[in-house]
Amino acid sequence: MSAALEAPGIALAAEVLIALRHEGAGRRPPAPASALPGGFATRRRGHGQEMADVREYVEGDDVRHLDRGSTARTGTLHVRTFHEERDRATLLVADFRPSMLWGTRRAFRSVAAAEALALIGWRSVEEGGRVGLLALTAAGPVAVPIRGRARGMLAVIGGMVRAHGAALGAAIAGEGAAEPTLAEGLARAARLAPVGAEVIVASGFDLPGPDLDERLGQLARRRVPRLLHLRDGATDRLPPGTYPIRLPDGRRRRVRVAGDSPAPPATRIAGHPVLPLDAGAPLARTAALLASAFPEDRVP
Repeated sequence: MSAALEAPGIALAAEVLIALRHEGAGRRPPAPASALPGGFATRRRGHGQEMADVREYVEGDDVRHLDRGSTARTGTLHVRTFHEERDRATLLVADFRPSMLWGTRRAFRSVAAAEALALIGWRSVEEGGRVGLLALTAAGPVAVPIRGRARGMLAVIGGMVRAHGAALGAAIAGEGAAEPTLAEGLARAARLAPVGAEVIVASGFDLPGPDLDERLGQLARRRVPRLLHLRDGATDRLPPGTYPIRLPDGRRRRVRVAGDSPAPPATRIAGHPVLPLDAGAPLARTAALLASAFPEDRVP
C-alpha cells in the first residue's frame, strides 16, 4: 500500500480509535437536543434488580415497591429504591463496502463511520455496557462477539482496523467482488445482537437493497436500530460544471452539476430516524452531535 493510502483519514489506525476514549469527556449537554435530526433521546426503561435503599413513601411513588417490613415497624409507608440497570448491549455496524471508501476532505466516509462508532462504543463500555461489531465489506462481513469492559472495545477496534484494511487493499488491487446491498449485510445483525440491544448502523446507505425497510423492521421488533448517515458535505457544494464519474459496475459517465441549492439531508431512512454526519467535519463536531443524540439515559 502506498504512503498516500496510509495517510490519516484514508487508512484506519487503531491508535486513533483508542484515543477517542476520552474525546467525549465534558461534551454531555444538560438536556438532550431533541430538535436534532435523528436525535434518539428517551428515558431509561424500568428499574434494576439490586435494591439501593428504603425511604418514606412520597406521592407518585410506585406502590408495587412498598417495603412491608419497614412499613410495619414504623407505621409509615416506606418504599424500596433500586439501582438503575446499567448493562447495555450495543452492536456497532460499520459499513466498509466499496461505496464508502472515498471522501473529499478530512476523511473517507468509511473512516468517519468507524470514528463515530468508536465514540459511541467507548461511551457504552464506560457506562457499564457491552459492545460488539459487524463490519460489512464486499468480501463478506467481519464479526466480533459482544463483550464488556475496555477489552471488549479493544476487540471491536481491532476488528474494524482489520476489516477496513482488507476492504481498502481489495479495492486498490481491483479485486472487485460485487458489492452486496446493505440489507444483505445486515442479515447477521439479529444473530449477533441479543434481544433488547441497540444496533448502531453507520453507513452512507448506498445500495440499500429493496428489502432494507423489512430488514430494519425485523430488527426493530426486538432490538433498537439507530442509523448514522455518513455524508460528504463538500459534494453538496460543487461549483457548476461537468464532472466525470465511475459507476459501481466500472462504466464511466460525465454528469452535469447545475450548482443549485443542495437538498437538506434526510431525517428518515426506511421509516427510521437518522442522524446525518459529515465525514469532512471536525471530529469534535461529530463528538458533540453524538453526545446530544445518545444521552446516558436513553433506552435500552
